[in-house]
Amino acid sequence: MALIVQKYGGTSVGDVERIENVANKVITNRKAGHQVVVVVSAMSGETDRLLALAQAINPDLHPRELDVLLSTGEQVTIALLSMALHKQGWDARSYTGAQVHILTDNVHNKARIRDIDGARVKKDLREGKVVVVAGFQGVDEDGNITTLGRGGSDTTAVALAAALNADECQIFTDVDGVYTADPRIEPRAKRLNAITFEEMLEMASLGSKVLQIRSVEFASKYHVPLRVLSSFKEGNGTLIGVEEEKMEDARIAGIAHHRDEAKLTILGVPDQPGVAYRILGPIAEANIEVDMIIQNISEDGSTTDFTFTVHKNDYQKSLQILETIAKDLGAERTLGDDKIVKISVVGVGMRSHAGIASTMFQALAKEGINIQMISTSEIKISVVVDEKYLELGVRTLHQAFHLDE
Repeated sequence: MALIVQKYGGTSVGDVERIENVANKVITNRKAGHQVVVVVSAMSGETDRLLALAQAINPDLHPRELDVLLSTGEQVTIALLSMALHKQGWDARSYTGAQVHILTDNVHNKARIRDIDGARVKKDLREGKVVVVAGFQGVDEDGNITTLGRGGSDTTAVALAAALNADECQIFTDVDGVYTADPRIEPRAKRLNAITFEEMLEMASLGSKVLQIRSVEFASKYHVPLRVLSSFKEGNGTLIGVEEEKMEDARIAGIAHHRDEAKLTILGVPDQPGVAYRILGPIAEANIEVDMIIQNISEDGSTTDFTFTVHKNDYQKSLQILETIAKDLGAERTLGDDKIVKISVVGVGMRSHAGIASTMFQALAKEGINIQMISTSEIKISVVVDEKYLELGVRTLHQAFHLDE
């Protein structure tokens, strides 16, 4: 008998029929002898509906009251799912985040979990109950309802699995696992049976939408095995866990891409100590995150060219700030380009295999794809290319590393 924590997102509980389908999946696990804790999101579209109501009242949203409002979405789902289980003769009990005492900090709308009191849940499990918990929410030390922000239900599930020492945390989504590339771009992409926490973190940060980074970080920290499964298709999904020796056999786990990149360059900056801070300091103060950075010093060492990337949503704001910086520094000019994409190869096998970069660069060169920027880490290589080469680049690299075999 295993203790399993299952999480179902908004599309998985989008209507009564789908909620009853979730109940059937839970019952299948109970019949197999497993203890089951279920974490659910609000029904698809419900959070947006509640947010629209709040904005209709007052566009200047009050963070505390917004959390009170948005937390009701999950409360509806936990009650309906528990009713569906009762209907089929299975004892179930629903809990809000506050009732489970998911303790968070007091940062409304994007709180972080500090502690979970699992005593009540463990007692229910011993009594044979299915425990249904509202995701995305908790309570601070003063009893205020808080919400966890983007990916909050995934984080709730992983945190509960850690607190309960669960055997596995299963994340049910509208896809049946993690693929070697986006199947919408590369039809020959294969579902991975297993991937490491490190690889999944890189894939998520580089554009893969399967899991939120926060939940993978939490699972990695507390060694909670994660499995990505489909709510609508049977299968074993993809297991995300610690690195095993056999995982080194595969040089590359997958190809990730990110469409929402923009590139900015400041040319002819006097090369002086602290110039990088004088460029990026004001960008950081504007709460803009910088991704890739390249600096090229002129042959005589008197000037430098500085290039970096930001999220496309921050492009215009960053460009305005950079133009002001250029005047202050006496730089020649600034350039911007929001018609780029980032393509990355990811794999723990890079640690023990040489030639990954050369294979990547050669494959892109054969297709006439010019590389504008390069960034590397221990298990990933990312390149920036013109956005028109996105699909060709992903397919070329997928084939070059034989990921369709």
